[in-house]
Amino acid sequence: MKKFIISLLAAFLLTCTQVFAENIKFIQVTDLHLTDSEYSTKLFESAIEDINSLSDVSFVVFTGDNIDYPKEIYLKHFIEIVGKLNVPYYIVIGNHDVYKSQNMSKARYLELFRKKNLFFTQRKPNYKFKKKDFMFYIVDGAKEVIPGPVGYFRKDTLAWLDKQLTKNSKNPSVIFQHYPLVYPEGAEKRLKTHKTYKAEEYLEMLDKHNNVLAIVSGHLHTNGEIMRDGVYHISTPSMANLPHSYKIIDIVTTKEFSPIIYTQLREFEIKD
Repeated sequence: MKKFIISLLAAFLLTCTQVFAENIKFIQVTDLHLTDSEYSTKLFESAIEDINSLSDVSFVVFTGDNIDYPKEIYLKHFIEIVGKLNVPYYIVIGNHDVYKSQNMSKARYLELFRKKNLFFTQRKPNYKFKKKDFMFYIVDGAKEVIPGPVGYFRKDTLAWLDKQLTKNSKNPSVIFQHYPLVYPEGAEKRLKTHKTYKAEEYLEMLDKHNNVLAIVSGHLHTNGEIMRDGVYHISTPSMANLPHSYKIIDIVTTKEFSPIIYTQLREFEIKD
């Protein structure tokens, strides 16, 4: 039996000058750590089947560590299974996904997706997309030369995001990334090894903008949601961990009121 863990988040940061956005529902899957093993394959296939059973899902975002080791065979396996989704999907790169010296650079990673999915056109790990009146940003903090658990958001990455948030200041926005900026309760054991380098610089940049609803991340394998200065920082457990789960996120907008974010951690079972 599926279990549901529901949390309600109210976003009060948007001003009345912003565009009225419709309601939207999307899925976050994180830290799948896919291999070509039978168990890992069944896990992912069961997740895809469960997601496809839901109604009104706009898209799915995989927020990093999509494969367990930067091997082309694992990524091709991921791409084959994810192609069974009934809705569009978007990819964040995690620290397990790339390693340039082993011929899995970020450019190669994205190239493999483009070869198999005509609708996936991204050539850079930082990109944006728009659904209804919402803006969504994929922000890369992974290292491909010496990968590791410490996130590193380059200055040019932050400059790009700053520019985009300014340009689209009237659109409510959600940011997806692998590495969190604010750490939820229960992540204390990972704080020393999994922190984000100079996260304060990123947070200072965010403080200049009032159109960011949430930052959605993985990496810590921990469920938690914390508000900081009007921005919800949403962390989600690894799908590979028990109980297997992914997160459903609904944004509900009522005219003349600020958007409300509902999150639901949905558990599913592996099917034979």
